[in-house]
Amino acid sequence: MAFGWIDEQAELRHRAGLVRTLRPRPADSPLLDLASNDYLGLARHPEVVEGAARAARTWGGGATGSRLVTGTTELHTELERELADFCGFEAALVFSSGYAANLAAVTALAPHGSLIVSDAGNHASLIDGCRLARGTTQVVAHAEPDAVRKALRTHDGPAVVVSDTVFSVDGDAAPLAGLAAACRDRGAGLVVDDAHGLGVLGDGGRGAPHAAGLAGADDLVVTVTLSKSLGSQGGAVLGPARVIDHLVNAARTFIFDTGLAPAAAGAALAALRLLRREPERAARARAVAGELHTRLTAAGLEAVRPDAAVVSVRAPSPEGAVRWAAECRAAGLAVGCFRPPSVPDGISRLRLTARADLSQGQIEGAVRVIGETRP
Repeated sequence: MAFGWIDEQAELRHRAGLVRTLRPRPADSPLLDLASNDYLGLARHPEVVEGAARAARTWGGGATGSRLVTGTTELHTELERELADFCGFEAALVFSSGYAANLAAVTALAPHGSLIVSDAGNHASLIDGCRLARGTTQVVAHAEPDAVRKALRTHDGPAVVVSDTVFSVDGDAAPLAGLAAACRDRGAGLVVDDAHGLGVLGDGGRGAPHAAGLAGADDLVVTVTLSKSLGSQGGAVLGPARVIDHLVNAARTFIFDTGLAPAAAGAALAALRLLRREPERAARARAVAGELHTRLTAAGLEAVRPDAAVVSVRAPSPEGAVRWAAECRAAGLAVGCFRPPSVPDGISRLRLTARADLSQGQIEGAVRVIGETRP
C-alpha cells in the first residue's frame, strides 16, 4: 500500500507522546498569550495593522511573482533600506520567511569545498541550510567558541560558522564576541540568525550583533525574521552589499520564490518605525522575561534564566509537558510546549515568551497558573 509506513510512524509517535495537532484559534481568543513570538505586542497594534491594510490597498493581495520578475515593489526596497539602517548594516534583502532567509544565507555562502561549523543547538532552518549546502558540515558543542576554533583548524579552504544569536528552546544567548574572534583567527565568515534578538536586544532593539559591537562587520551576515518582534511575516538577510548582491544572484529561495506579500512588508515597516519611536519596548520585554523567571524559580519551578524574551520551564516528560500545557490552557493561559525532536537535548519544556505589553497582573496570573497546574 502506498505510504503504508506512515501508519507505523503515527503509532510510534502516539506511543512516545509526540503527536502534534493543529489548533485553530479564534480572532478574539480569551487566552492570555505567552505562546506566540509577539515580543513587543505589535501584531495587533493599530499602526501595524493599518500599515498592512494600506500596503494591500496600494499594491494588492500578493507580490505577483518572484523578486527578480515582478515581486519587488518600492515598498520592499524601502523596508530593506530602513531595516539595514536600523540594525547597522550596509544592505538587506527581504525574503518570504525567516526560514527561507536562513536557507538562502547558508546555502549561498557555503559552496562546494567549504566547511560549515554549526552549533548543536541551532534552529531547524539553519540545520536544513547546512544539509542543502554543498559544503561539509561539522556540528560542534553548544555555545563553545573553543569547539568552533578547533573545527576551523581542520580545514584550509573557505569556511563559515553558523549559529543562532538567541536559541529558541532555552532562550540562552550565543557568545557572539567569542565566535567572531574564532572566525577572524581563521579568516572564516560568521552567519547568525537573530530571529529572537531583533527588537529585544541591543540599543532600542537593534539586535544581538549590535549589542555585541559587531553590526556592520564585513565578515558578518545576519538573518532576521519579521514575524516575531515586528509582528508581521517574512525574513531578511543583512550584511555587506557584496554579500547581498551575491544572494540576489545565487540564493535559490530568493530567485525561485514569490516575493513577500505587500501587506506583510507594510506591517513590518510600520512596526520598525514604531520601534524607532518607542525603543523602550525592547527593555520592557527583557524586564518581563526576567520577572517571569524570578517568580517561577521562587515558586520552585526549574526555569532557565533568559538572555532575551524566551523563558523555558522544564517538564518531567513529553506526556507531562502536553498535559501541563493543556491544563494551563484550560485555566486561560496559552504556553508553548516543546518536545523531541524540537529540543536537541531530549528534555521537554513549557516555553513562555515575554511580551512588552504584559501588565503586572498578567505576569502574576501567568505564574500562578503555571505553578498550580504543575505535574
